[in-house]
Amino acid sequence: DQAHVSDAQVMVESKNGNFNFTFPNPKNVSEFSMTLFKGREKKEICALHLSKEGVISKSNVTYCQTQNSSSSTTFILKNLERKHIDVYTYCLEIFLPPPYIECCLKETYLYIQDKEDCFSLGLVSWIIIGVIIFAISCVCCVVACCLRNKNRNCESNSHEYNSEYMPMAAVNAAKKPRI
Repeated sequence: DQAHVSDAQVMVESKNGNFNFTFPNPKNVSEFSMTLFKGREKKEICALHLSKEGVISKSNVTYCQTQNSSSSTTFILKNLERKHIDVYTYCLEIFLPPPYIECCLKETYLYIQDKEDCFSLGLVSWIIIGVIIFAISCVCCVVACCLRNKNRNCESNSHEYNSEYMPMAAVNAAKKPRI
């Protein structure tokens, strides 16, 4: 039985804000390592080594975890932000049976939309709209109060009964005769 490295498709799925990268384990292999690299410089962020002694997981960052089953290996990236946008590369190393095989299976570009930015921009716009509506309401109330006070002052001045002058009755102007 020869070790078989298939060109299997890496399955990328998003669940509850986490990204799961799952790919099948190589067939007829008793010892292998899967590694997840970030960026063009290929900085190792997560690795899993499977041997007869057991499964050893290693993570160089807080946002990466590994899971292994008999058929697949999964890298789980949690709590990602915009700074985690990059190219992720998955590499496989087969140790047993010989010969030693090293290959990079796939590169995936991961784009993360920052949830906080969307929320804060929406919240800021609603706050600005609320402040504008409040300011307009205040100006309208002040104008209405001023007009009401002015009307009251005018009414009280025109109906003073202790005034020296009597209010005059309106008189129609005399019509001029036409020639």
